[in-house]
Amino acid sequence: MELFLKVLLVIVCVGLIAAVLLQKGKSAGLSGAISGGAEHLFGKQKARGMDLFLSRLTIALAVLFIILSTTVAYFVRS
Repeated sequence: MELFLKVLLVIVCVGLIAAVLLQKGKSAGLSGAISGGAEHLFGKQKARGMDLFLSRLTIALAVLFIILSTTVAYFVRS
């Protein structure tokens, strides 16, 4: 069981890294850093298509990573 969880954790880690690296940058330079947060906060730029999919995939993989990490730590400790 412990080995299966560790292998699954590695797969989730690689998937999370790939999902983060495939996303586009949200800002370009200093001007994007200043105005980009406000536009994102008030919803002027809505993610569509692949950006929306990658964003949701990143959230799902991050939650799965936290759950698996906690579970593996519990099994290794006992």
